[in-house]
Amino acid sequence: MTTTPSTRTTTRAAGAGWVRPLCWSAVALEGFDLVVLGVVLPVLLRDPAWGLDPAGASVIVTAGLLGVMAGALAVGPLADVIGRRATMIATVAGFSVLTLACAFAPNPEVLGVLRFLAGLGLGGVLPVALALVAEYAPTGRGSSATTVLMTGYHVGAVATALLGILLIGPLGWPAMFIAGAIPAVILLPLLWARLPESAAFLERRGRSRDSSWRSGPSGHSGRAERRNPLATLFRDGLARPTIAFWIASFMGLLLVYGLNTWLPEIMRSAGYALGAALALLLVLNVGAILGLLLAGTVANRIGVRPATIAWFAAATLFLALLSIRLPGIGVYVSVLLAGIFVFSAQVLVYAYVSQLYPAEGRGTALGTASGVGRLGAIAGPILGGALLQAGVAYPWGFYAFAVVALLGAVAVAVVGRAPSPT
Repeated sequence: MTTTPSTRTTTRAAGAGWVRPLCWSAVALEGFDLVVLGVVLPVLLRDPAWGLDPAGASVIVTAGLLGVMAGALAVGPLADVIGRRATMIATVAGFSVLTLACAFAPNPEVLGVLRFLAGLGLGGVLPVALALVAEYAPTGRGSSATTVLMTGYHVGAVATALLGILLIGPLGWPAMFIAGAIPAVILLPLLWARLPESAAFLERRGRSRDSSWRSGPSGHSGRAERRNPLATLFRDGLARPTIAFWIASFMGLLLVYGLNTWLPEIMRSAGYALGAALALLLVLNVGAILGLLLAGTVANRIGVRPATIAWFAAATLFLALLSIRLPGIGVYVSVLLAGIFVFSAQVLVYAYVSQLYPAEGRGTALGTASGVGRLGAIAGPILGGALLQAGVAYPWGFYAFAVVALLGAVAVAVVGRAPSPT
């Protein structure tokens, strides 16, 4: 059956209202799963049965992030070829089952393998969700639609920190992985029943079928051109922006994962109790939610490029200020301000990518930016672990993170004013 313009319009209208809440929920689950190690590591590092040190913990974190990188690089282009709806359902199901399995890991080696496998699904969720939300966003609201979507990540992170405070003491660290898997029981049926397919994907598939039917046995005249999605990233003046986005994403994700993985332990090394250290992780992600709501509005008004540069620059300042030990509530205010700018800077990179590339390559552009950026996500925990191992994470870790944010600002500036997508 050929997909006609009228049926594509009907499908789009019927499902549009579900795109943002369902994608937001999937990203929230991703946020929970990707931050949960930062919550359980302070416990595992002090469990004699596991025998972990910061270097060994970094290996577990790195294994998971390698999986995330592989998933992002593979799933983004795959979704542009086979469709985004099925891809989203498969990735959520995969990482939820494997996150549940982490609760029963008997040793660090098994936990590392399970985190790698879960990462394959986790890496695919974000580029698919970003591409769908960007496609269904109202005209002129693409930046705020992207930043609101990414509040889901930090709501999941806040939930992780809260549940860590509530569950780890009475139930132990495995309860955190069980809690992260349970919501999928509700989300997966909703994705199956309500998430629409990408309208752009349906249109391309319809054109391909129509032209193949019209071409007849010769198979030449009228056949739709099949383009390699990866080629979209390097033609029509997009090569320099593509490389610059990869660098900016590397820096942004280094900050996100470095801080979410090691902030509690860095603060513990500075003399804070476990409860206070976990509370600071919660405050960091509350700041991220506030920053995302603000960043999208600012980007809609002044443009996504200047907003992204400004956010990375502000992140540089407030990360450097975290090196100053403040009394009482001052440290919470300082961490809150850092969270406002650090995390939304990376999300503005995604918003910029979503607006710059054409629809047929948007999933690939987001997937590769996220996938290459995962090298930064791997480097962040390794950097934090190395500084902790050397005993200099506080305050030098915050200086190192500030330099990374500054490099992110430079990379976005290098993007320049590339041609708009057609």
